[in-house]
Amino acid sequence: MFQFNYYAPTKVIFGKGTEKEAGKQVKSFGGTKVLIHYGSGSVVRSGLLGRVKDSLEEEGISYVELGGVVPNPRISLVYQGIALAKREGVDFILAVGGGSVIDSAKAIGYGTANEGDVWDFYEHTRQAAACLPIGVVLTIAAAGSEMSNSSVLTKEESGMKRGYKNDICRPRFAVMDPELTLTLPDYQTACGCTDILMHTMERYFTNGGNMEITDRLAEGLMATVMENAKILRDDPQNYKARAEVMWAGSLSHNGLTGCGNGGDDFTTHGLEHEISGMYDVAHGAGLAAVWGSWARYVYQECLPRFYRFAVKVMGVPEDGDEKAVALKGIEAMEGFYRSIHMPTSFAELGIEPTEEELQEMAHKCSIAAGGKKGSAKALYEEDMLAVYRMAAKG
Repeated sequence: MFQFNYYAPTKVIFGKGTEKEAGKQVKSFGGTKVLIHYGSGSVVRSGLLGRVKDSLEEEGISYVELGGVVPNPRISLVYQGIALAKREGVDFILAVGGGSVIDSAKAIGYGTANEGDVWDFYEHTRQAAACLPIGVVLTIAAAGSEMSNSSVLTKEESGMKRGYKNDICRPRFAVMDPELTLTLPDYQTACGCTDILMHTMERYFTNGGNMEITDRLAEGLMATVMENAKILRDDPQNYKARAEVMWAGSLSHNGLTGCGNGGDDFTTHGLEHEISGMYDVAHGAGLAAVWGSWARYVYQECLPRFYRFAVKVMGVPEDGDEKAVALKGIEAMEGFYRSIHMPTSFAELGIEPTEEELQEMAHKCSIAAGGKKGSAKALYEEDMLAVYRMAAKG
């Protein structure tokens, strides 16, 4: 066990109809002029945006709007949001959507509260000193950005996808109504469940030791998500399963499942960022497509954890051959991905990278990681390329 700091300041308002509380929450945190940030027309068509506006008007809070966020959110829209927020004197940002909207809102918050180019923070050439306060009305259970200190942006012209972490961007509150996720396409639901699982696995697979209570929380969360992902595959309107997955999404990425174990691997995320940066694929699907290759590449360097995962999470019978059990656990996880129609290779993801493109992704991933990345096993550029090649071969 390692010493750790745990910081999760976000207030959660969970349950049916809670989006009507958005205005009260903004007011309680001092917001007087709000930028409502959202994605496509779905929040308009569903009436959600109207209900959020009504809640602000009831509290006497003025607002401006900026829609148009897309998956793998773009820096160009962030620049528009920064200019709008400064011009209108915005003092609070309300993100109505999923992880991409929340990440975009965080970037606008950084850019409005700091001078210079906000992309500098994502390239890690300087640190943000402040961020406008953020509130969230969550519509997709996946990224966990509603309680996390992280955000990810894509720079269109270069295809670079980069993340930045800073506690000052953690949302002040998150309104979570599982009913808002009932209309999601099946594929998007499955991608979300995959992302939730990965946020916990990135902390679970570590050579930093363990803390038993943290491990059991992580194992329980993973088992719960897999169970309910299958329920939602067969019964997408199941409110209880939606609620379980939504809460798991927040807990998976607010730091809870990494307390005391020295984890924070996040190599699979780093590898996937280059995939979706180049091909603009769904983040969860990209994670599933590369995870098995990463796992087989690193498992022998992190054997006790992969063995425990196989037994405790995937239900593989214990025996004396740790390697065989660990491999069966990896195979079982890939079987789960396929059961919810997620890919386990680049071919299943629908992409066919050339050798030059694989090399480019490995090079960019290495640069983004500062040369190496990983807790289960430290990967350098040549290792990253090897994992990409394995995923390409299927």
